[in-house]
Amino acid sequence: MKVKLKKTPRTFSVGKHGEILIKDWGKIFISNNEMISFVNPEGKEYDIVAKDWGFYATPSINGRLLDEGFKTALVKNSFNKFYIMLVDPNKMEVFDKYLETDNQELVEWLDERIDK
Repeated sequence: MKVKLKKTPRTFSVGKHGEILIKDWGKIFISNNEMISFVNPEGKEYDIVAKDWGFYATPSINGRLLDEGFKTALVKNSFNKFYIMLVDPNKMEVFDKYLETDNQELVEWLDERIDK
């Protein structure tokens, strides 16, 4: 694994009106069968694993993500682009407001589609 962090992050604006500022702090390079875990301030974890065919982009939707306290949303934006978003059920109002403000649409909750 190799980590290249920036001393000063590259910043750019996103959102319907450019109101969200993203800070790009660098890159993590991982080889096949290596995993990186991200942990938010609430202690919830999210893992990405490199494979010789690509990446496991999420842990299991109906297993590990539920155990970590995430719901998994399939979302479509106004440019007809689709995203997978992990949502804290305790922050559903914040998520709903984000979708409305950014003109995005919840297509479905993937964790509700799959037998647990």
